[in-house]
Parts: sequence; structure tokens; C-alpha cells
Amino acid sequence: MKWKFGLTVALAATTIYGQAQVASHSPVLQKAAPQAAPQNMQLNATPMFQPTGKPVAKINGVVLTDRDLLREMVTIFPYARTHNGFPKGQEEMIRKGALAMIEFEELVYQEAERRQMTVPPEKVKRAENAFRSNFQSEEEFEHYLKMEMNGSREQFRKMVRRSLLIEAYQKARLDEPSKVTLAEARAYYDKNSKKFMHGEMVQFQTISVLPPENATADVKEKAHKHIMEVWEQAKKTKSYNEFGLLAEKYSEDDYRVNMGNHKLGDRGEVPEPVQKILDKMKPGQVSEICQFGPYYAIFRLEARKPGGLTPFAEVKTKMLDDMHKAKYDKLRGELDKKLRASAKVEEY
Repeated sequence: MKWKFGLTVALAATTIYGQAQVASHSPVLQKAAPQAAPQNMQLNATPMFQPTGKPVAKINGVVLTDRDLLREMVTIFPYARTHNGFPKGQEEMIRKGALAMIEFEELVYQEAERRQMTVPPEKVKRAENAFRSNFQSEEEFEHYLKMEMNGSREQFRKMVRRSLLIEAYQKARLDEPSKVTLAEARAYYDKNSKKFMHGEMVQFQTISVLPPENATADVKEKAHKHIMEVWEQAKKTKSYNEFGLLAEKYSEDDYRVNMGNHKLGDRGEVPEPVQKILDKMKPGQVSEICQFGPYYAIFRLEARKPGGLTPFAEVKTKMLDDMHKAKYDKLRGELDKKLRASAKVEEY
């Protein structure tokens, strides 16, 4: 579930099975970029359901439809745009999350109206223009109006105003109150110092040669000869960059695109055979050729950091963000509960 979202004006004239779909919680002015699903993500073989305008919920008499629901489901899992569905076993979870989100949005909107909150006309106009700029032509925008707004520009303006009211209400009730000061973060750090202790940390680089599985003796011999040649060059390197350039040129592992760099991390998370190799090395030192089954590797230790307390300066940015998110989520949950308590929420 998102902890924070911007202007809920629909954006991007993306199409799913002939229907222009709108990401109802995405920031205006940003056009949805094509995305590919992760390779290990399995999607339903059946096409996504076609929205028909069927009610999925009613909030104090206001109907939310399967079209609203699908928009939010696609916002939660944007890969569905290009992969014709949602992950197997996760569609129901995505649906529940999307339903909760559109219900919360409607509750917030109704509360903003009850409080007689207003949006300056010029701000509505700017938002309209910003949204329209996402379309490549007036014809494309007109198609969107026809598909999503029943061809009504007035309905479009109401949608923009609604989104701005929701944003304004959340800014006042959630965004501003959930801000965390540097002093608050420092106080938490001082009170919970044990959470910021770390073990010994290491940073190192690798160059690897990976013969194919079930390689012939001849192929293995060629791989060994190759790593020997690379090792002779690696021993002569005097810096991170020199070793890194060799890694980019010769290494066959995934770290080659990063100059062979394994970022500074907990020594305990490094595989034990590699730990034993690194433990014998000093920063700047290049290892002998190491063999792991059919694979050959060369290591260079870049840095070793003793265990201890991570300085506040190194964690404050993440702390501020994490504390803000936690505070926002707590306030949002309380607000959702409060609004639901005084509303009639029906689900179908």
C-alpha cells in the first residue's frame, strides 16, 4: 500500500484492451513509461477483465465501479499494462489493496467537501492544462474524454477539482503532520543506538571466469589459461579504477558492469569461502586465483570497516524517510478508521 501519493488526476492515455485506462493516484504531468515485468513474474494467461461500469462499492450512496478499481489495480501493478494480467496468486491481494485505496480516496473527497474546502480556479486550470499536455494531439485527448468522461469536459473539470481537493486534504491531515525533524531523528538515534550497531564490513571487487556447465576438458583448460593471463594484469593494478577496468573488460559475472564492485556490506553476509579469502587480505591487495568448482575468480579487497556504531550522519537521511513513512502510515490508518466510522460503506 502506498504511504503517500500526489495529485490523483488521471494521467497517460494508455490503453488496455481498447479501453483508455487512467492511473488515478499517479502524479499529474508524469506520463506512464512502458514497463516490463520481472523475468520471474508469472502472469495470468487469461486477459484482464473488461470494465463495464459495474458497481464494486458504494460510499454514502456514491458508486465506485470496476473501472475505478481496474485503474487502481494497474497503478499498483503497472506491468499488467503490457503483460495482459496480474501475477498468479496475487490478483486478489492487488484487488483488495486497490479497493481499499479507491474507497479511502472517496471518503477523503467527501470529507473535504463536507468541510467546504475550495480550490482556486486558476489552480484547477493549471492542472487541466498539465494533464492535457500528456496527450500527443487534441484528437487523442478527445478520445480520452469519450472513453473516460462520456465526452464531457465538465466531468473532466470535476475530476480535476476532486483530485486537487483530495490532495489538499491529505497535505493538511497527513503530509504536514507526518513530517519528522532532524532533532526528532537524532533523539530516536540516541535512544535506540543498539539498532545502529553493525558488524565488520568489507568492500571488494571480483573478476570471474565462468566456463559453461559440463564443459569439456579443453574448454576448462582454455578458461584456466585465460584467468591466468588476466591475473598477471590484475597483480599489476594499483587502484580501484585500474582493477575495475579489467573487471569490465574480462569478468563474466554480473558485477562486471559495476567495475567488479561489491559494495561495502556486512562481512557475515559474504559466503564463508569468500570470507576466508578476504580475511587474509589487506586493502588494495589482489588475491591468488581462486577456484570454486569449475569457476575461477580473482578478488581485490577495497576496504575493511571494523564493527561498531554507524554514525548518525550516515543514517539520518534514511531515518528521516523511514520515520516519515511510519508516521504517515499511522496517521492514514487512523484517518481511514475515523472516516469509515461515520460513513456507510458497502462492497459488492
